[in-house]
Amino acid sequence: MEIYQVSVFLENQAGKLSEVTNLLAENGIDLRAINIAESSDYGVLRVITSDSNRAVEILREHGFIVNCTAVLGVSVPDRPGGLAHLLRQLAEEKFDVEYMYSVFGQANGLAYMILRVDNIDTVRAALEKDGIHTADCVELGIK
Repeated sequence: MEIYQVSVFLENQAGKLSEVTNLLAENGIDLRAINIAESSDYGVLRVITSDSNRAVEILREHGFIVNCTAVLGVSVPDRPGGLAHLLRQLAEEKFDVEYMYSVFGQANGLAYMILRVDNIDTVRAALEKDGIHTADCVELGIK
C-alpha cells in the first residue's frame, strides 16, 4: 500500500503550525514524520500521519490549503553509514531525490526515510533488487 504525505501551505505567522498539530491531535491523528520548508512569506509543512485521508479532510474543513502526494518509505540500518548506502545506490542508478526526511523513531532497530522521487515504482524495484527494503503503511503504522 502506498504511503501518502500531507502537504499543508502555511502563512509564515506565529501559531499556524500549532493550529495544524492541535487539529490533528484533537481528532486522534498521530504524526509519524514531519518536515517544514519555508520562504519569507509562507511555509510548506509535510507530514506523514496515522490517517492521511482524515488529516486532509480535517485540515480542508478548517480552511487550510492541503495536497496529498505519494512518497516512498525506505528502511535503513540505524547505524553510521546506513543512509550513505541508500544514497549511494540511488546515485548509482541515477535516481534524483527531490527531497527527503526521516520518520520518528521505530522500535525495530531500523531508521526510515521518506523520499520524494519521480517514479516511485521504478525506484522501489531498483532498491529492492539491490537488497534495500522499502516500507509499507503497516510497517510505519499508517492507515
